[in-house]
Amino acid sequence: MIYIKLCITATILLTIRARTWQLGMNLNPADGHIMDYLTGWADDVSIGTHEHALTNDYKDRETWNLPVSYIAIVRNQGGVADAVKVFKFTEENRSMLSRFQDMNPGRQIVTEGGPIQESIASNAQNMADDPIFSIGGDLAFNWAYSDNGCRIALTGGHLSSAHINDDNTHGLGNHFACNPLTGVENDEVWAHEISNIQDCSLIAPCYTVQFQGTDHGSGHHLVSARTLR
Repeated sequence: MIYIKLCITATILLTIRARTWQLGMNLNPADGHIMDYLTGWADDVSIGTHEHALTNDYKDRETWNLPVSYIAIVRNQGGVADAVKVFKFTEENRSMLSRFQDMNPGRQIVTEGGPIQESIASNAQNMADDPIFSIGGDLAFNWAYSDNGCRIALTGGHLSSAHINDDNTHGLGNHFACNPLTGVENDEVWAHEISNIQDCSLIAPCYTVQFQGTDHGSGHHLVSARTLR
């Protein structure tokens, strides 16, 4: 198991008209706070502080309640971006809070036609493991399957069937032991924040599911992987 000190964070920016962007959320998978499937996404609360908004887990309650039509997901390290994807929602002018509260049945494909803008710095490293930038497709929200959930995944990766317990959909905000339709936890040891893209099906079986950083539970096949930097 590899423990890391620094980690690229995943930053979510939101806007109505793709002009003035506002910070909605930041995920740092090595800050000691686990933003799994059940934490923050569907709760009407703020998380973290403005002072550490780009270095630790952070969610801005006011921005999360605004009606938005575009989303940008940014990879950054210490506030310096090295990759970005911008998508337009198929359902415009709807808040992120309402989108993530829409868990039953969940499994929504919320964009169409892939990113409308994409940029990756020439010096960006370890892109092959990145759950957002190593694959294509559209954004999938609230991906519920059996007793698992993933808040944000891409359709270019593996999207598990609704009743298949394979622990094999990977993205942002994950849990392997919950009721993803109601947001109730079954066992906290299977919570995890950012999963590397991989094919590691529990059915295979595969028992080395890799995650970026150390913000995950103590489940026996959850493995801290290298920093994506």
